[in-house]
Amino acid sequence: MRETVHVDLGARSYDIEIGPGLIGEAGRLIRPHLERARVAVISDENVAPLHLEHLVNSLKSYDISTSSLTLPAGEATKSWPHFTRSVEWLLEERIERHDMIVALGGGVIGDLVGFAAAVLRRGVRFVQVPTSLLAQVDSSVGGKTGINAPQGKNLIGAFHQPALVLADSDALATLPSRDFLAGYGEVVKYGLLGDFDFFQQLEANSSSFLSRDPQTLVAAVKRACEMKSAIVARDETEQGDRALLNLGHTFCHSLEAATGYSDRLLHGEGVAIGCALAFEISARMGLCSQEDPSRVRAHLKNMKMKADLSDIKGDLPASEEMIALMHQDKKVRDGRIHFVMARGIGEAFVTPDVDLDIVRQVLDEQLAAKG
Repeated sequence: MRETVHVDLGARSYDIEIGPGLIGEAGRLIRPHLERARVAVISDENVAPLHLEHLVNSLKSYDISTSSLTLPAGEATKSWPHFTRSVEWLLEERIERHDMIVALGGGVIGDLVGFAAAVLRRGVRFVQVPTSLLAQVDSSVGGKTGINAPQGKNLIGAFHQPALVLADSDALATLPSRDFLAGYGEVVKYGLLGDFDFFQQLEANSSSFLSRDPQTLVAAVKRACEMKSAIVARDETEQGDRALLNLGHTFCHSLEAATGYSDRLLHGEGVAIGCALAFEISARMGLCSQEDPSRVRAHLKNMKMKADLSDIKGDLPASEEMIALMHQDKKVRDGRIHFVMARGIGEAFVTPDVDLDIVRQVLDEQLAAKG
Protein backbone atom coordinates (compact mmCIF):
# COMPACT_ATOMS: atom_id res chain seq x y z
CA MET A 1 0.00 0.00 0.00
CA ARG A 2 2.96 2.30 -0.64
CA GLU A 3 2.72 4.96 -3.33
CA THR A 4 5.22 7.44 -4.75
CA VAL A 5 4.33 10.69 -6.51
CA HIS A 6 7.18 12.52 -8.27
CA VAL A 7 7.20 16.32 -8.39
CA ASP A 8 9.01 17.21 -11.61
CA LEU A 9 10.83 20.50 -11.12
CA GLY A 10 14.15 19.81 -12.79
CA ALA A 11 17.01 20.21 -10.33
CA ARG A 12 14.48 20.81 -7.52
CA SER A 13 12.48 17.63 -8.20
CA TYR A 14 11.53 15.41 -5.27
CA ASP A 15 9.36 12.45 -4.31
CA ILE A 16 6.29 12.27 -2.12
CA GLU A 17 6.21 8.91 -0.35
CA ILE A 18 2.71 7.90 0.79
CA GLY A 19 1.73 4.94 2.97
CA PRO A 20 1.93 3.35 6.42
CA GLY A 21 5.06 3.16 8.57
CA LEU A 22 7.02 5.95 6.88
CA ILE A 23 7.97 7.78 10.09
CA GLY A 24 9.64 4.57 11.25
CA GLU A 25 11.58 4.44 7.98
CA ALA A 26 12.60 8.10 8.00
CA GLY A 27 16.25 7.30 8.71
CA ARG A 28 16.56 5.02 5.69
CA LEU A 29 14.74 7.46 3.42
CA ILE A 30 16.43 10.65 4.58
CA ARG A 31 20.01 9.31 4.88
CA PRO A 32 20.74 9.38 1.10
CA HIS A 33 19.92 13.12 1.07
CA LEU A 34 22.47 14.03 3.75
CA GLU A 35 26.00 15.27 3.21
CA ARG A 36 26.68 14.86 6.92
CA ALA A 37 24.58 12.86 9.34
CA ARG A 38 22.99 15.85 11.05
CA VAL A 39 19.27 16.75 11.27
CA ALA A 40 17.29 19.36 13.20
CA VAL A 41 13.62 18.54 13.82
CA ILE A 42 10.92 21.11 14.60
CA SER A 43 7.50 19.93 15.77
CA ASP A 44 4.64 21.14 17.98
CA GLU A 45 3.20 20.26 21.38
CA ASN A 46 0.41 18.12 19.92
CA VAL A 47 2.48 16.11 17.45
CA ALA A 48 5.77 15.69 19.32
CA PRO A 49 4.39 13.42 22.08
CA LEU A 50 2.89 11.13 19.42
CA HIS A 51 5.62 10.92 16.79
CA LEU A 52 8.88 12.68 17.70
CA GLU A 53 10.53 9.81 19.58
CA HIS A 54 9.64 7.35 16.80
CA LEU A 55 11.15 9.69 14.21
CA VAL A 56 14.31 10.37 16.22
CA ASN A 57 14.86 6.65 16.88
CA SER A 58 14.58 5.93 13.16
CA LEU A 59 17.14 8.65 12.37
CA LYS A 60 19.49 7.42 15.11
CA SER A 61 19.31 3.87 13.76
CA TYR A 62 21.07 5.26 10.68
CA ASP A 63 23.63 7.11 12.84
CA ILE A 64 22.01 10.49 12.14
CA SER A 65 22.45 12.88 15.08
CA THR A 66 19.37 14.93 15.91
CA SER A 67 18.25 17.91 17.90
CA SER A 68 14.65 19.03 18.27
CA LEU A 69 12.54 22.07 19.05
CA THR A 70 8.87 21.86 20.06
CA LEU A 71 6.64 24.86 19.43
CA PRO A 72 3.10 25.58 20.68
CA ALA A 73 0.32 24.06 18.57
CA GLY A 74 -2.17 26.15 16.62
CA GLU A 75 -2.46 28.74 13.85
CA ALA A 76 -1.09 31.49 16.12
CA THR A 77 2.33 29.80 15.88
CA LYS A 78 2.58 30.90 12.23
CA SER A 79 3.82 34.31 13.38
CA TRP A 80 6.96 36.43 13.60
CA PRO A 81 7.75 35.53 17.25
CA HIS A 82 7.79 31.75 16.65
CA PHE A 83 9.47 32.16 13.27
CA THR A 84 12.22 34.22 14.95
CA ARG A 85 12.54 31.66 17.72
CA SER A 86 12.90 28.85 15.17
CA VAL A 87 15.55 30.60 13.07
CA GLU A 88 17.57 31.63 16.11
CA TRP A 89 17.41 28.07 17.49
CA LEU A 90 18.62 26.67 14.16
CA LEU A 91 21.54 29.12 14.24
CA GLU A 92 22.34 28.15 17.84
CA GLU A 93 22.34 24.51 16.71
CA ARG A 94 24.83 25.51 14.00
CA ILE A 95 22.75 24.08 11.19
CA GLU A 96 24.77 24.55 8.03
CA ARG A 97 23.58 25.13 4.48
CA HIS A 98 24.12 21.46 3.54
CA ASP A 99 22.40 20.06 6.63
CA MET A 100 18.74 19.06 6.77
CA ILE A 101 15.78 20.42 8.72
CA VAL A 102 12.73 18.22 9.29
CA ALA A 103 9.23 19.66 9.70
CA LEU A 104 7.21 17.16 11.75
CA GLY A 105 3.59 18.21 12.05
CA GLY A 106 0.63 19.72 10.28
CA GLY A 107 0.35 22.67 7.94
CA VAL A 108 1.36 25.28 10.51
CA ILE A 109 4.68 23.57 11.27
CA GLY A 110 5.32 22.75 7.62
CA ASP A 111 4.74 26.33 6.48
CA LEU A 112 6.76 27.92 9.29
CA VAL A 113 9.68 25.48 9.17
CA GLY A 114 9.81 25.64 5.39
CA PHE A 115 10.06 29.43 5.55
CA ALA A 116 12.78 29.20 8.20
CA ALA A 117 14.68 26.79 5.94
CA ALA A 118 14.23 29.15 2.98
CA VAL A 119 15.88 32.12 4.70
CA LEU A 120 18.41 30.40 6.97
CA ARG A 121 21.86 30.91 5.40
CA ARG A 122 19.92 31.86 2.23
CA GLY A 123 18.48 28.39 1.89
CA VAL A 124 18.81 25.10 3.77
CA ARG A 125 17.22 21.86 2.58
CA PHE A 126 14.29 20.45 4.48
CA VAL A 127 12.03 17.40 4.62
CA GLN A 128 8.29 17.55 5.16
CA VAL A 129 6.83 14.87 7.44
CA PRO A 130 3.16 15.90 7.41
CA THR A 131 1.06 14.32 10.15
CA SER A 132 -2.34 15.85 9.33
CA LEU A 133 -4.59 15.04 6.40
CA LEU A 134 -4.61 18.68 5.33
CA ALA A 135 -0.83 18.83 5.26
CA GLN A 136 -0.45 15.51 3.44
CA VAL A 137 -2.72 16.51 0.56
CA ASP A 138 -1.84 20.16 0.29
CA SER A 139 0.50 22.30 2.36
CA SER A 140 3.48 19.90 2.45
CA VAL A 141 3.60 19.73 -1.36
CA GLY A 142 4.60 22.47 -3.75
CA GLY A 143 7.08 24.60 -1.83
CA LYS A 144 4.81 27.36 -0.52
CA THR A 145 6.12 28.40 2.88
CA GLY A 146 5.29 31.31 5.13
CA ILE A 147 3.68 32.90 8.14
CA ASN A 148 0.64 35.07 8.79
CA ALA A 149 0.51 38.82 9.33
CA PRO A 150 -2.12 40.88 11.18
CA GLN A 151 -3.27 42.03 7.73
CA GLY A 152 -3.93 38.52 6.47
CA LYS A 153 -2.92 34.89 6.09
CA ASN A 154 0.32 33.71 4.43
CA LEU A 155 1.32 37.22 3.36
CA ILE A 156 4.97 36.70 4.37
CA GLY A 157 6.87 33.79 2.90
CA ALA A 158 8.87 32.25 0.07
CA PHE A 159 8.76 29.44 -2.46
CA HIS A 160 11.16 26.78 -1.16
CA GLN A 161 10.72 23.19 -2.30
CA PRO A 162 11.35 20.31 0.12
CA ALA A 163 13.91 17.62 -0.63
CA LEU A 164 11.45 14.87 0.28
CA VAL A 165 7.91 14.44 1.63
CA LEU A 166 7.01 11.49 3.87
CA ALA A 167 3.21 11.21 4.21
CA ASP A 168 2.74 8.46 6.79
CA SER A 169 -0.89 7.31 6.61
CA ASP A 170 -0.60 5.77 10.10
CA ALA A 171 -0.33 9.29 11.52
CA LEU A 172 -3.88 10.02 10.35
CA ALA A 173 -5.23 7.51 12.85
CA THR A 174 -4.01 9.75 15.70
CA LEU A 175 -5.87 12.87 14.50
CA PRO A 176 -8.79 14.19 16.55
CA SER A 177 -12.03 13.88 14.60
CA ARG A 178 -12.38 17.62 13.96
CA ASP A 179 -8.83 17.92 12.57
CA PHE A 180 -9.33 14.89 10.35
CA LEU A 181 -12.59 16.24 8.95
CA ALA A 182 -11.07 19.68 8.42
CA GLY A 183 -8.41 18.08 6.26
CA TYR A 184 -11.12 16.71 4.03
CA GLY A 185 -11.83 20.28 2.93
CA GLU A 186 -8.55 20.23 1.01
CA VAL A 187 -9.16 16.70 -0.30
CA VAL A 188 -12.54 17.44 -1.86
CA LYS A 189 -11.18 20.71 -3.27
CA TYR A 190 -9.15 18.74 -5.82
CA GLY A 191 -12.23 17.00 -7.18
CA LEU A 192 -14.13 20.28 -7.31
CA LEU A 193 -11.42 22.18 -9.14
CA GLY A 194 -10.33 19.70 -11.77
CA ASP A 195 -11.45 16.07 -11.51
CA PHE A 196 -15.17 15.25 -11.52
CA ASP A 197 -14.39 11.51 -11.45
CA PHE A 198 -12.40 11.98 -8.25
CA PHE A 199 -15.31 13.90 -6.71
CA GLN A 200 -17.65 11.06 -7.63
CA GLN A 201 -15.26 8.55 -6.04
CA LEU A 202 -15.23 10.61 -2.87
CA GLU A 203 -19.02 10.65 -2.84
CA ALA A 204 -19.13 6.88 -3.32
CA ASN A 205 -16.50 6.20 -0.64
CA SER A 206 -17.72 8.64 2.00
CA SER A 207 -18.34 5.99 4.67
CA SER A 208 -14.96 4.28 4.23
CA PHE A 209 -13.23 7.67 4.31
CA LEU A 210 -15.01 8.65 7.51
CA SER A 211 -13.98 5.33 9.07
CA ARG A 212 -10.37 6.12 8.02
CA ASP A 213 -9.99 2.99 5.94
CA PRO A 214 -6.22 2.90 5.22
CA GLN A 215 -6.51 1.96 1.56
CA THR A 216 -9.11 4.67 0.92
CA LEU A 217 -6.93 7.28 2.63
CA VAL A 218 -3.77 6.35 0.73
CA ALA A 219 -5.64 6.43 -2.59
CA ALA A 220 -7.15 9.86 -1.84
CA VAL A 221 -3.84 11.35 -0.68
CA LYS A 222 -2.12 9.97 -3.78
CA ARG A 223 -4.70 11.47 -6.16
CA ALA A 224 -4.61 14.85 -4.44
CA CYS A 225 -0.79 14.88 -4.56
CA GLU A 226 -0.80 13.85 -8.23
CA MET A 227 -3.10 16.73 -9.10
CA LYS A 228 -1.17 19.29 -7.09
CA SER A 229 2.20 18.05 -8.39
CA ALA A 230 1.06 18.35 -12.00
CA ILE A 231 -0.12 21.92 -11.46
CA VAL A 232 3.03 22.91 -9.53
CA ALA A 233 5.24 21.46 -12.28
CA ARG A 234 3.46 23.72 -14.80
CA ASP A 235 3.39 26.82 -12.61
CA GLU A 236 5.72 26.67 -9.62
CA THR A 237 5.40 30.29 -8.49
CA GLU A 238 1.68 30.81 -9.12
CA GLN A 239 1.75 32.94 -12.26
CA GLY A 240 -1.25 31.15 -13.77
CA ASP A 241 -2.64 27.62 -13.32
CA ARG A 242 -1.46 27.23 -9.72
CA ALA A 243 -3.99 29.80 -8.58
CA LEU A 244 -6.65 27.13 -9.22
CA LEU A 245 -5.44 25.43 -6.05
CA ASN A 246 -6.88 28.41 -4.16
CA LEU A 247 -10.48 27.36 -4.82
CA GLY A 248 -12.38 28.43 -1.71
CA HIS A 249 -9.34 30.13 -0.21
CA THR A 250 -10.22 33.79 -0.82
CA PHE A 251 -13.36 33.31 1.28
CA CYS A 252 -11.51 31.03 3.71
CA HIS A 253 -8.71 33.51 4.40
CA SER A 254 -11.16 36.35 5.07
CA LEU A 255 -13.11 34.11 7.46
CA GLU A 256 -9.93 33.04 9.24
CA ALA A 257 -8.94 36.69 9.70
CA ALA A 258 -12.48 37.53 10.86
CA THR A 259 -12.31 34.78 13.50
CA GLY A 260 -8.83 35.82 14.66
CA TYR A 261 -7.05 32.69 13.39
CA SER A 262 -8.58 30.89 16.34
CA ASP A 263 -10.01 27.43 16.83
CA ARG A 264 -13.43 28.86 15.97
CA LEU A 265 -12.53 27.97 12.39
CA LEU A 266 -9.87 25.51 11.24
CA HIS A 267 -8.28 26.12 7.84
CA GLY A 268 -9.83 23.09 6.15
CA GLU A 269 -13.24 24.05 7.52
CA GLY A 270 -12.83 27.49 5.98
CA VAL A 271 -11.82 25.90 2.67
CA ALA A 272 -14.98 23.77 2.66
CA ILE A 273 -17.20 26.77 3.37
CA GLY A 274 -15.25 28.78 0.78
CA CYS A 275 -15.75 26.11 -1.89
CA ALA A 276 -19.50 26.06 -1.20
CA LEU A 277 -19.59 29.87 -1.46
CA ALA A 278 -17.61 29.81 -4.72
CA PHE A 279 -20.08 27.38 -6.28
CA GLU A 280 -23.09 29.33 -5.02
CA ILE A 281 -21.74 32.59 -6.46
CA SER A 282 -20.82 30.82 -9.70
CA ALA A 283 -24.41 29.58 -9.98
CA ARG A 284 -25.84 33.05 -9.24
CA MET A 285 -23.63 34.43 -12.04
CA GLY A 286 -24.94 31.80 -14.44
CA LEU A 287 -21.59 30.03 -14.74
CA CYS A 288 -22.79 26.66 -13.49
CA SER A 289 -26.12 25.00 -12.74
CA GLN A 290 -27.86 25.54 -9.39
CA GLU A 291 -27.65 21.77 -8.86
CA ASP A 292 -23.86 22.01 -8.51
CA PRO A 293 -23.72 24.10 -5.29
CA SER A 294 -26.53 21.98 -3.86
CA ARG A 295 -24.57 18.82 -4.60
CA VAL A 296 -21.38 20.27 -3.12
CA ARG A 297 -23.12 21.33 0.09
CA ALA A 298 -24.93 18.00 0.38
CA HIS A 299 -21.65 16.11 0.12
CA LEU A 300 -19.94 18.32 2.69
CA LYS A 301 -22.80 17.83 5.13
CA ASN A 302 -22.77 14.09 4.46
CA MET A 303 -19.10 14.16 5.47
CA LYS A 304 -20.12 15.96 8.70
CA MET A 305 -18.30 19.10 7.59
CA LYS A 306 -19.00 22.80 7.87
CA ALA A 307 -20.62 24.13 4.69
CA ASP A 308 -22.19 27.51 5.59
CA LEU A 309 -21.40 30.63 7.58
CA SER A 310 -24.04 29.48 10.09
CA ASP A 311 -21.76 26.56 10.96
CA ILE A 312 -19.19 28.97 12.44
CA LYS A 313 -19.76 29.65 16.13
CA GLY A 314 -19.96 33.25 17.33
CA ASP A 315 -20.42 36.54 15.55
CA LEU A 316 -19.02 37.36 12.14
CA PRO A 317 -18.45 40.84 10.66
CA ALA A 318 -20.74 42.34 8.05
CA SER A 319 -20.27 41.40 4.40
CA GLU A 320 -18.50 44.70 3.62
CA GLU A 321 -15.80 43.97 6.19
CA MET A 322 -15.33 40.44 4.84
CA ILE A 323 -14.97 41.78 1.30
CA ALA A 324 -12.43 44.31 2.60
CA LEU A 325 -10.47 41.41 4.11
CA MET A 326 -10.59 39.66 0.71
CA HIS A 327 -8.76 42.64 -0.78
CA GLN A 328 -5.70 41.58 1.26
CA ASP A 329 -5.66 38.27 -0.62
CA LYS A 330 -2.48 37.47 -2.56
CA LYS A 331 -4.55 37.05 -5.74
CA VAL A 332 -5.47 40.76 -5.76
CA ARG A 333 -4.01 42.52 -8.81
CA ASP A 334 -4.39 46.24 -9.46
CA GLY A 335 -6.90 46.34 -6.64
CA ARG A 336 -9.13 43.64 -8.17
CA ILE A 337 -9.77 40.32 -6.45
CA HIS A 338 -9.11 37.31 -8.68
CA PHE A 339 -11.60 34.67 -7.58
CA VAL A 340 -11.58 30.97 -8.41
CA MET A 341 -15.03 30.26 -9.84
CA ALA A 342 -16.53 27.14 -11.47
CA ARG A 343 -18.34 26.23 -14.66
CA GLY A 344 -19.25 22.94 -13.01
CA ILE A 345 -17.84 20.35 -10.62
CA GLY A 346 -14.28 19.69 -11.81
CA GLU A 347 -14.19 22.85 -13.97
CA ALA A 348 -12.67 25.69 -11.95
CA PHE A 349 -11.08 28.80 -13.44
CA VAL A 350 -9.57 32.08 -12.21
CA THR A 351 -11.25 35.37 -13.05
CA PRO A 352 -11.29 39.01 -11.90
CA ASP A 353 -14.77 39.41 -13.41
CA VAL A 354 -16.89 38.61 -10.38
CA ASP A 355 -19.81 40.84 -9.45
CA LEU A 356 -19.10 41.93 -5.86
CA ASP A 357 -22.79 42.77 -5.46
CA ILE A 358 -23.54 39.05 -5.87
CA VAL A 359 -20.78 38.17 -3.41
CA ARG A 360 -22.27 40.67 -0.96
CA GLN A 361 -25.77 39.29 -1.51
CA VAL A 362 -24.74 35.68 -0.84
CA LEU A 363 -22.78 36.67 2.28
CA ASP A 364 -25.69 38.81 3.55
CA GLU A 365 -28.12 35.91 3.06
CA GLN A 366 -25.92 33.50 4.98
CA LEU A 367 -25.25 36.05 7.75
CA ALA A 368 -28.99 36.66 8.06
CA ALA A 369 -29.62 32.89 8.30
CA LYS A 370 -26.95 32.73 11.02
CA GLY A 371 -29.07 35.14 13.09
